[in-house]
Amino acid sequence: MSTRLPESARIWRQEGRTIDVDGRSVFVHDTGEGPVIVVIHGFPSCSYDWAAVVPLLPGRVVALDLPGYGFSDKSPDASYSLFAQADVVDAVLGELGVDRCSIVAHDMGDTVTAELACRANSGELGFVLDAIVLTNGSVFIDMAQLTRGQQLTLRLPARRSMFSMPTPLLRRSLLESFTRTAPPPAGAIGGLIALIQYGGGDRLLPLLIRYIEERRAHQDRWTAGFVDFAGPITLIWGVEDPIAVIAMTERMAELRSTTTVVRLAGIGHWPSLECPDRLAGEIRTALG
Repeated sequence: MSTRLPESARIWRQEGRTIDVDGRSVFVHDTGEGPVIVVIHGFPSCSYDWAAVVPLLPGRVVALDLPGYGFSDKSPDASYSLFAQADVVDAVLGELGVDRCSIVAHDMGDTVTAELACRANSGELGFVLDAIVLTNGSVFIDMAQLTRGQQLTLRLPARRSMFSMPTPLLRRSLLESFTRTAPPPAGAIGGLIALIQYGGGDRLLPLLIRYIEERRAHQDRWTAGFVDFAGPITLIWGVEDPIAVIAMTERMAELRSTTTVVRLAGIGHWPSLECPDRLAGEIRTALG
């Protein structure tokens, strides 16, 4: 049985709409006016992670659920490649009439952003990418400390599971992404589980997590995407992250000296859940 969606998640869904991208339904939460900020979520969650941050950001904020996640299409036969996810972001922004924006990303969304940066660098992107803000994600996959839950899921066959993932297993796996010094906020785990399970999304996890293998295969391309990006890049990082460790920010700063690094003491892998007010303030500063 799926966990019941929190009321705030139902409101988030009601505030948004779906856009058809090549026959796939993509959920988009689009609010405000002015300069555009696009929010790209990570694995295994969705745009709702940012529900407490979005109202605190200036201008127009577009947050979408990538296919396979949240309220978007969950076809077992579709491609969930990071390249395909970047295609979706580009297409959605085209449908919304967005011709330039800044991107704020988390976790897997950092790598989708890296691919968008690659395309921006080579003039192949359908919009102008002004600035990038990255929060905790495995921008250097060789440095990532995968949880036991992630390792277990990677060992499963790369296809949609015939069975739902047991809720206790999901709970244990998610708890591994928090730490004793940065524990999950009240209700956070239940909300994450509900959105993962929505529409049978938990059955897609063995397929969706293959992004880690793809990340390894294309590390050089996506590192270059960031290093060669002409605009500003800011890393806002929870210091207590057990997965995307703080040392990743140090490597990025070595490779790209103009990178701004903001360290969030006492915060772990989920800044948007753990300290939304503080994160929003740092994003506002980063984007000027």
